[in-house]
Amino acid sequence: MPVNKTFSSEETIMISETKFEKLFSSPLFRYDVANHEALSAELLAEGAAMRREDDGVVKSNRRGWHSTGNLFTRDADCITELRVAAEMAVLKATRKMTNKVDPETLKMKLFGWMNVNPKDGYNAPHTHPGAHWSGVYYVSQPEISEGSSGMIEFVAPRADLPQWEILKTNAFRLKKCIRPAAGEIILFPSYLVHWVYPNEVEADRVTVAFNATFRK
Repeated sequence: MPVNKTFSSEETIMISETKFEKLFSSPLFRYDVANHEALSAELLAEGAAMRREDDGVVKSNRRGWHSTGNLFTRDADCITELRVAAEMAVLKATRKMTNKVDPETLKMKLFGWMNVNPKDGYNAPHTHPGAHWSGVYYVSQPEISEGSSGMIEFVAPRADLPQWEILKTNAFRLKKCIRPAAGEIILFPSYLVHWVYPNEVEADRVTVAFNATFRK
């Protein structure tokens, strides 16, 4: 009859790692836009003009305004400047994720829109089907001393994760919350479920969101 060997605390079982891979990880990129104050001021003025033109549409926005159509088709210098910054962010992120394809050999389509969240405005949980990347430029982010006003939350795209919470590791978190600053671009895969917490202050929270899609 075989006997199960037991090991004392003094004995060591030697193992050697042969490989380590990250499977199915989801990236989140953050970029600062240089001289963003002037750009954001122009975008706020452009947004005010747009709101005078139409009432917007309802998508994920709740108690807030969402612009109609593709923002990047508007003929305004600030829109063009932001589009170039968004394209640069997408290209940088894509190159970092793969060396198999040069993204500049593909056609990139950008579709953007402006969000204005007044007090109590927020965006319900959603994804952006059909795109590769989704991003947000923070035009204005009201200052807060505490609380979660204006945070964006990303939900883990995997099931059966609760038991991993005990290990306190970022790789297996159920969610990730961040509060980007004005002048920042964040970029993430469009499949990530995300939502924006209610704005708890009187000043508007203004962003420009966009989707980037590659085609041959």
